[in-house]
Amino acid sequence: MSDETETDLETKTNLGRLEALLFAAPGISSAEDLAKALDLPLAELIQLADGLGRHYEECHGIRLQKIRNQYQLVTAAEHAELIEKFLGLEVSSRLSQPALEVLAIIAYQLASTRPEIEAIRGVNSDYVVKSLLAKGLIEEKGRSEAPGRPILYAVAQDFLQHFGLESLEQLPEMDIEALRAARPAVEPQEKRILKD
Repeated sequence: MSDETETDLETKTNLGRLEALLFAAPGISSAEDLAKALDLPLAELIQLADGLGRHYEECHGIRLQKIRNQYQLVTAAEHAELIEKFLGLEVSSRLSQPALEVLAIIAYQLASTRPEIEAIRGVNSDYVVKSLLAKGLIEEKGRSEAPGRPILYAVAQDFLQHFGLESLEQLPEMDIEALRAARPAVEPQEKRILKD
């Protein structure tokens, strides 16, 4: 057996072992934990995971989702409707327009208070914030230095997972000028919030 064939066989074996671990994992798994379980250097594990991810993208209904330095097997987004129908999942589990608005504000601001969110949206957002907290898409990240020291909210890891993002840097660029044109009556405080 040649060295190249042994290397190929070892890579295929490790790919299968990684796939088995990810399939059996109850949730997201860190690269460090996977490397340790497979007794591989971290760099080799990451390279292996990248290869597995490319393999799934070719013609499979499964994807390897990477969030920061963690991995999880998920179904391909293009099959979501089919899966919901097959499993009898309620369409109501989708996020409402107000929930998406609040998530966008928090994600693009990196952290926002409820008063800041309401200033941008122009409506009370208490219920939406509570709902997003209950769903685990946002989390409390401390308190603002503003009067009354309101709670700062930031997106949670489940937000990245829900939208299939590795990090917030993958969010599309936001056109602040288009937002201002769409809402010409923005108060100075709101302009400051949108600018930050």
